[in-house]
Amino acid sequence: MIKAVLNIKNQDFINRNLNADAATLLLKKQPELDVDIKILVEQIESKKRCEKKLSSWFKTPNIYYPNKLNIEQTSSEVTAKYKASLISGNSIIDLTGGFGVDCFYFSKQFQSVTHCEINEELSQIVKHNFQQLVIKNIDTAATDGIQYLKNNPSTFDWIYIDPSRRHDSKGKVFFLNDCLPNVPEHLELLFKCSSNILIKTSPLLDLSVGINELQHVKTIHIVAVNNEVKELLWVLQKDYNEDEILIETVNLTSSKIDRFSFKFNQENSAEVLYSLPLTYLYEPNTAILKAGGFNSVSKQLQLKKLHQHSHLYTSNKLIDFPGRSFKIEDILPYNKKQLKKTGIEKANITTRNFPDSVENIRKKLNIKDGGSIYIFATTNMENVKLLIICSKLS
Repeated sequence: MIKAVLNIKNQDFINRNLNADAATLLLKKQPELDVDIKILVEQIESKKRCEKKLSSWFKTPNIYYPNKLNIEQTSSEVTAKYKASLISGNSIIDLTGGFGVDCFYFSKQFQSVTHCEINEELSQIVKHNFQQLVIKNIDTAATDGIQYLKNNPSTFDWIYIDPSRRHDSKGKVFFLNDCLPNVPEHLELLFKCSSNILIKTSPLLDLSVGINELQHVKTIHIVAVNNEVKELLWVLQKDYNEDEILIETVNLTSSKIDRFSFKFNQENSAEVLYSLPLTYLYEPNTAILKAGGFNSVSKQLQLKKLHQHSHLYTSNKLIDFPGRSFKIEDILPYNKKQLKKTGIEKANITTRNFPDSVENIRKKLNIKDGGSIYIFATTNMENVKLLIICSKLS
């Protein structure tokens, strides 16, 4: 951490050039600056990435930014705020603190927070930034989180860990056993220090694989932002019976929060009814699709599925649905001649359980992208390929 970066003239340079071209700045002589221009450009690029993702940091004066990779890997404020809403208590330790976004929000739910970060420079940056953000109940430790627990026999109400998915020798990995630190390997130690553990993993981790790698999983949260799954959150409770694992799905948007939950072990046995398309069509959000709660959606919301593998639902009565809702305007066979009669030349096309790609469908049907018409290319309960023409409701 180069403290001169925080000087008024250097901060002014950073703020004045947030929208400037980085290559141009690097080539232009800046005699008034007393810090290497490469360092300031790195600050500019990292700060720019925080404008929407970490607006609290972006709006706060004299924040020191790490490299772009640290910004890319950190939680967004939206997801950090959500995960902090799930837990509370007197004390929590973050074993893989990173840029400190999660700890910032944990500090609003806990009396004391310990932030462990093995990268000494990043730990120093985070400590400085917490001072600028006027956060006083976070202690920073420039050390490996697992080693910290081994050296300090303290107990905590909660342990939080976001294992790195970049392995030194294997590159990018997705199994927990391959992440750093290896959480399954250290579970005994973790449960000695706390009865409650919260783990953040890649959205690509298969739920069944994660359950098999871990112990005493109580709840799994699938967190999507604007219909893009961002992270999986695993709540572990000491001695919890894994036969009762709850799956919580959430899609966070600026206007609303869609929630849906179900018991993991009850999904396969949930009774499903099937129907040909009725008046309304529903498409689950990505969090539900990731969770695989397809039968539970049908049972809990009293909706009928179009096909076992289509994952589209229908009803005659409109309901508040955790995903997209549509009014069915027409139902056609997958046939260019039939579609041409409708006069549709532009539409948004989605495929569900359909042999052709969206690109091929556009070519075959001569349909441009966009507009207010939505077409679902799918398969019905009678295994007929069809096009469902819709208008979007939500």
